[in-house]
Amino acid sequence: MTEPLLIVENLTKTFGRGSAQAVAVEDVSFTLDAGGSLGIVGESGSGKTTTARMVIGLERPTGGRISFRGEDRTLPARSARRLRERGRSIQIVFQDPYTSLDRRQRIGDCLAEVVRAHFSLGHDEVKARVRQLAALVGLDDRQLLALPKALSGGQRQRVAIARALAAEPEILILDEAVSALDVSIQAQILNLLSDIREKKGVSYLFISHDLAVIRQITDDTIVMRHGAVVEHGPTSHVLDATKNPYTRLLRDSVPREGWDPTAITARR
Repeated sequence: MTEPLLIVENLTKTFGRGSAQAVAVEDVSFTLDAGGSLGIVGESGSGKTTTARMVIGLERPTGGRISFRGEDRTLPARSARRLRERGRSIQIVFQDPYTSLDRRQRIGDCLAEVVRAHFSLGHDEVKARVRQLAALVGLDDRQLLALPKALSGGQRQRVAIARALAAEPEILILDEAVSALDVSIQAQILNLLSDIREKKGVSYLFISHDLAVIRQITDDTIVMRHGAVVEHGPTSHVLDATKNPYTRLLRDSVPREGWDPTAITARR
């Protein structure tokens, strides 16, 4: 049996010291297979984003182990080259692409910068690679010449995805990557992600509070509450056949057709 691409074991993160110490993530474990898609769901403050930040290396765990292709990622990189390789293998797309893009840099230059940072390519090869990335996410030459402010929210998110893919990662972390978009644009981005996964075989770690998004894009799901995993299994089972009261509460809080928000106020 093939070993999972990513193994997270007993991951823990605390902030502060002594009586002011707060536990953000406690004893979290999961695996992600090559080409797989895992959702991490929970309300705000559940620890899902802190977990993602530890996986990519933006936060250092207090305890536990993160293993990527057998390498313990909780240990410091032995060289600048190894650190760069780690950055290539796991990339992240944040919730708000506008704040993560350089507002003074044209989109094509933004993508070219990442390509040059990770690959030794000539000028023409970089330009060709940028056009390939743009085509992959549905951007045209005119948009490659634009600044971020000239693009719509959906287009900027496509740029953020292309920039992450420019490093040719094996894992793409998407942290609430569609939550700031309206429903129709969300659907376009989710369909795009499904197509990219099929074409490139990239694995997804999808962080979201939106169960409808999790249902569409993931194979397996873990549910977090107060920093701990309360449920873990195939997405269809977690969302449709759960016996966990917290997961049921999350599922039942999703607005349905005909839902009247004034009915909640009326019952107070």
